[in-house]
Amino acid sequence: MTDATRTIRFTLNGRAVTARIAVYETLVEVLQREFALLGARESCAQGLCGCCTVLVDGTAVSGCLYLAAFADGAELVTVEGLPKDGVLHPVQQAFVDKGAFQCGFCTPGMVLMTKELLEQHPHPTEDQIRHYLSGNLCRCASYPEIVQAVKLAADKVHI
Repeated sequence: MTDATRTIRFTLNGRAVTARIAVYETLVEVLQREFALLGARESCAQGLCGCCTVLVDGTAVSGCLYLAAFADGAELVTVEGLPKDGVLHPVQQAFVDKGAFQCGFCTPGMVLMTKELLEQHPHPTEDQIRHYLSGNLCRCASYPEIVQAVKLAADKVHI
């Protein structure tokens, strides 16, 4: 029988880390178990809701479907890694300023998708915002506030 575990090395929120993983484990499972990072969470287990979003080498992935083994050598950013020196990232602050959340379950994924969106489209139109975030579901229907937060974040990030 072969060993069904392996050690992976990657950068997590700016820090070099290692993790011993089972080859079938998802990224969300490893982030929660090994690093106690709970911002990305499994909700639908099908990559349809965006609650499990993690940035891998700058690209948003569904952490519930993304095998942790694929993170070997990559740079990962979770919502917990966005603040610097105790100050919220401008995208996070914009969500707070606009009250773009109710229960907060979708917020980490929305924030990370917004970060990726603004890196690709620094001044997105409302249609671009809605299209880009269409894979992230908000059960509380805070969509108008989320769109406003993205617009505010675009002004703050690219000043």
